[in-house]
Amino acid sequence: MDDLRSLRAWRAEVPEPGQEWIIPQRRRLLTRIRGRGRALGRRLLVIGALGAAAALAVATLRPEPSTPDREGTPPVVRLDSSVVLAHAAEVAGRRRSAQVPLPTQWQYTKTLDKQPTSDTIVTREHWMRYDGMQTAGFGEDGKLHVGPEEDPRDPGDDDLTPQQYDAKLRELPTDPKKLLAKVTGDRHWIEGAREEGVPRSVAPANVRAYHVIMLYLSRYGTMPPKLEAAMYRALALIPGVRIEQGVRDAAGRSGLGVWLERTGDAWANREYKILDPATYRYLGSRMVWLRDDLPPGMSRPVARKGAVWSTALLSSVIVDRPGQRG
Repeated sequence: MDDLRSLRAWRAEVPEPGQEWIIPQRRRLLTRIRGRGRALGRRLLVIGALGAAAALAVATLRPEPSTPDREGTPPVVRLDSSVVLAHAAEVAGRRRSAQVPLPTQWQYTKTLDKQPTSDTIVTREHWMRYDGMQTAGFGEDGKLHVGPEEDPRDPGDDDLTPQQYDAKLRELPTDPKKLLAKVTGDRHWIEGAREEGVPRSVAPANVRAYHVIMLYLSRYGTMPPKLEAAMYRALALIPGVRIEQGVRDAAGRSGLGVWLERTGDAWANREYKILDPATYRYLGSRMVWLRDDLPPGMSRPVARKGAVWSTALLSSVIVDRPGQRG
């Protein structure tokens, strides 16, 4: 496919150093100069005066990128996740606070979806009233259709309304360790909803915490800045969180791919949650199959090694009426 050929050719060489390179190398440089480690926050306060020396360190210590596989996975470079997430917290903490939406306002999202078995990128626009009582979207006739929410929402259901998500969000503490304990022990995320006939399974605590935090970060429209900063710091406390540079979403945007590595992981795929490398806002996701995915009882794989399923979040804003895009 043309897109896979493009991915093979995309950035075959080591990328020019940006913030993702400079920050880790500044950290190493400061450690050598001072002779001992200090808290990351204090390091970041003094790096401005060391910019030229840090650039030299980047030039001499730049890591090698991984080699792309023959199925077309783009070359990526593993980054120091603790440093990247610390800087993400600094950036997030400086954002402007957003007002809490009214129940009668609407959450508008625009997304892209590219399935692994198709070259077509599907665009979706969706409006949901903040209290969950109505939804809206464009039909095949090209007209905007507004109607009541078909499935009644319930606080115990895993599919919460925007208002219910917001309420749970604002209950979280801004201390990273307390935040991590809160999302790990939240019965809502432990119980959740499951498909009828499918046995209940409870994910390990660190896996559940990772997915809950990434879910909140992907719904960033009204998140308080201090809480968003705490989420990045809590994410850094979860064992196995990895970050790679040069991961693309369905819109072709290159970002920081966050994923969770587990000991003895036998999953056939790796799912990245992609963050903007400058703002650390959620961009989308990318799932890459590492081997043929052949579920028990099936004669053909649901996806072949090298297949990619990507999404992109193009807009997530609060508006006053359905059809409005902010």
